[in-house]
Amino acid sequence: MLSTIFRQKYLFFLQRQISTTKCNKGYIVLVPEIGEDACSMEALLKPDGLPHFDTITIETCMGAIGHQALDIENKVKDLETRINSEENVDSEKIFKELDVVTGPLDTTWGIAKALYMGNSTLIPTKSYINIHDRARNARASKFNSKTIYDTIEKEYNSNPNVEHEKSRLMKKYLLEGKLNGLNLSEKDNDILKDVLLNLGKERAHFKNKVNVSVNNFVHNITNFNMVRDFPSNLLESMALDPNQPANGPWRVSLQPQMVKSFLKYCPDRTERWNIWQANNRKASGQSEKSLENSSHLEKIRALRKRQANLLGYKTYVEMSMQTKMIKDVKNAKQIFAKLLQYAGPRQSVEIQSLQEFAQESGFDQNLDQYDIPYWQRKYLRSKFDLNEETIKEFFPLPRVFSGLFKFSEELFNIKILERNSAAVWHPDVKYYDVYDASDASKPIGGFYVDCYSKENRFGNNSGWMVGIKNRNVLAGNNPLCGLVFNFNEPLYGKPHLLSIDDLRIVFKTFGTTLQHLLTQANYTDLSGLSNIEWDASQVSGQVLANFLDNDKALKEISGHYATDEPLPGDVMNNIKLLKKNMAGYNLCNELYLSDLDLELHQSDDFWLDIVKKLWPVYQCLPLDKKDAHPCSMVDIFSGDWAAAYFSHLYSKVLAADIYDAFSEENKSPAEIGQRFRDTFLSTGGAVCTAEVFRRFRGRDPSVEALLKSLDLLHPSQTISDL
Repeated sequence: MLSTIFRQKYLFFLQRQISTTKCNKGYIVLVPEIGEDACSMEALLKPDGLPHFDTITIETCMGAIGHQALDIENKVKDLETRINSEENVDSEKIFKELDVVTGPLDTTWGIAKALYMGNSTLIPTKSYINIHDRARNARASKFNSKTIYDTIEKEYNSNPNVEHEKSRLMKKYLLEGKLNGLNLSEKDNDILKDVLLNLGKERAHFKNKVNVSVNNFVHNITNFNMVRDFPSNLLESMALDPNQPANGPWRVSLQPQMVKSFLKYCPDRTERWNIWQANNRKASGQSEKSLENSSHLEKIRALRKRQANLLGYKTYVEMSMQTKMIKDVKNAKQIFAKLLQYAGPRQSVEIQSLQEFAQESGFDQNLDQYDIPYWQRKYLRSKFDLNEETIKEFFPLPRVFSGLFKFSEELFNIKILERNSAAVWHPDVKYYDVYDASDASKPIGGFYVDCYSKENRFGNNSGWMVGIKNRNVLAGNNPLCGLVFNFNEPLYGKPHLLSIDDLRIVFKTFGTTLQHLLTQANYTDLSGLSNIEWDASQVSGQVLANFLDNDKALKEISGHYATDEPLPGDVMNNIKLLKKNMAGYNLCNELYLSDLDLELHQSDDFWLDIVKKLWPVYQCLPLDKKDAHPCSMVDIFSGDWAAAYFSHLYSKVLAADIYDAFSEENKSPAEIGQRFRDTFLSTGGAVCTAEVFRRFRGRDPSVEALLKSLDLLHPSQTISDL
């Protein structure tokens, strides 16, 4: 999951020229190998185990990574030598010895990640990419050893009923080995390497052309009437002179959040269409020919199919399903069909209602895709007096975090205490120890919180849980991580105010953090989020985000920034309404993208033909003749979500079902919270998620809870009733 954190910058450098490279046991060494004296862990960690974030330098991290990477590679070679000499080396010895030597590298890598994500001026992108590549290659070496693979496979086949946690780790090594081509002949392995090399190049081309298309787009607005309804922070980000945001001119970009906000607030339909069509046609043959991505998209699809075929799978989707809880594309399609059964009809009703409201307001044309966000906002303001800018006033950032911590303490039987003496990478960063409330003698983990962007990036508010240390019993590591957000710094003594979308980001990120910190898995490759199926990796974050539907949680995290007035009941209801309004339309969009991703990776049809076939299945509004949105789907064609995009939606299905237990069962929230902690938060990847879910819920997952939470299914009804 690491690459999802920095891929936006990483792919710029995939084709970089490295001035000096050094071949080392089959890997490319991107940083100098520095001697032991120059990279002692004492230079990185204080006696209490926390990093020297106030004194760590790029050189310290690079030197340590070089040394620690060699330690892992040498340990792999040592194990291979001992196995080949018929020494009694079983899987348990392999796992334990590799855990010991992996701990220091994981820590140094985590420190570099935190510094880079917190402020890339501390560790520039190119330096971090070098550190990342070196660490990743070294860590991957244990999964690329044919000797180790054969030893584990032989032991597993002779005794498949080994202790469960060990069995999970054995399966991980065997699957990783297979996907790395360890079962292939030398000839096929060479072909696979060539396929992956070309695939990397095509993915980089795809990403680069999207970036250039976004950066090349220029659209200026000089008429104030076009921006009169825009929130102040949006105006500031668009103004050519940020010191005079109300004077203009204003520049619109194709950054995702900018497009989303513009379509929501711009009153001029022609202007909305202009931005929408530029966004949906970028990097396609409908725009600048030199930046078209259609050919790269098709090459990526073909190369991924070739990769899957070489590894013994019929399609890339079949290969992808090996790391998914859902296991089979047939299961995914059945879930899509169940959700569409209720979301589809509701979408038609929602669009018709919005059309009628727009006509009542003087709009005499048929709604199109670029009209929906604007008229939805107008509808909510008119019918419910819902103003998202007013809602933000009740969620000052400090109050949100203190309330979230308190709520989590009560729910999961933990204690969160700030430690002011901890070294941090910026004065605004805070550090917190986490204790088990039943035994507060020593922390079980800790986390840093870095809220504010150091690069003044408007609109793309995001949150990341950056793992610094995995739980590693043999290496003596307690879990440690950083929560990094890119909210704007507060101005004029006024705290930063969080929108509903921002609140979801905070809750989801903290839910993921709790899974990292409260894990009880004994091996580092199974702890926290490690070895969790992709389509279940967001579950803990989504569960916590569902508590934004909970009155107690909302009261705990809110209070007017100026008066400390409690959150009014009508505002609380409006927050819940935001989730349900146009829920059918939004869910159909998610279903379309999820199914499109799967079809693009299992069908041989041209991408546009697949779009034309699927669009009317999920969408009521017509497909624009020049819409080329797949040509800019970076997450799927350059990122990590190929044949996995449905994972976002499936995590929501699981999370809604889990959250439903808190209101459905006749037990206190703390009792349910403890059970959630003992299952999802503690087991990590040591138990398959399907079994973890059954331990928590007593049955297999259902889509009913998600449908009910979106008001697409009446609370008294079940799917079997309808």
